[in-house]
This record gives sequence, structure tokens and C-alpha cells, in this order.
Amino acid sequence: QVQLVESGGGLVQAGGSLDLSCSASGSILRVGTWAWYRQAPGQQRELVAQITRGDVKNYQDSVKGRFTISRDNVLNIMYLRMNNLKPEDTAVYYCSADVMPRDHESYRTYWGQGTQVTVSS
Repeated sequence: QVQLVESGGGLVQAGGSLDLSCSASGSILRVGTWAWYRQAPGQQRELVAQITRGDVKNYQDSVKGRFTISRDNVLNIMYLRMNNLKPEDTAVYYCSADVMPRDHESYRTYWGQGTQVTVSS
């Protein structure tokens, strides 16, 4: 069984910063691509950033230059540093990971439970 747990959300004023983290635990052989998604009220879930096992990073245009994604392959943790936050960044942030469990030969996608980020103007 594999679980993802996010932490670090909260309330911040516009222009402020927050750090999110997502930890994977369980019977894990390897973690492939990690990703952060977000979903604002009444909106579809959207990709914010992703990072491959080889450290290739992609960002949504609206967060480029403000957000930084990183990972620790030993601890199986992913991070998202969010600077210069804007009210439009307000959403529930979800992490996902492509994980190869120890008893499988292929990757499966797992999701965290989500963490609320609220940016006040």
C-alpha cells in the first residue's frame, strides 16, 4: 500500500511565500514523475508543476518564475516553493506520484488528499 501525504498549506497575504511538501510512504520500489495539481472552487483540476525522476521540470505558465518544484529521491518527498503568491493561486493543491510498488512491475499513479492554499489580497 502506498500513501501520499501533503503538508504546508495555509493562509498567506499576496506577495508572500509558502512551502508545500508531499511524502510518499509504503511499499515503494521507485518513484517516477511527481506532480502538483490545484483545483479552485468551480474550476477543473489543473497541472501546476511536475518533475521527472531525471529532474526535468515543467511549470504552468502562470507560475513560472514564482514556483520551484524539487524532489528527494532517497526520502521520497517532493517540494513546492511558492513565492510572490497571488490571490488567483488560491486553491486546493494536490500532489501525485507515479510509483512502482515493490510487488508490481509497472508504475501506478497515486494522489494525496489535498492541502488548502489561500492567498488574501
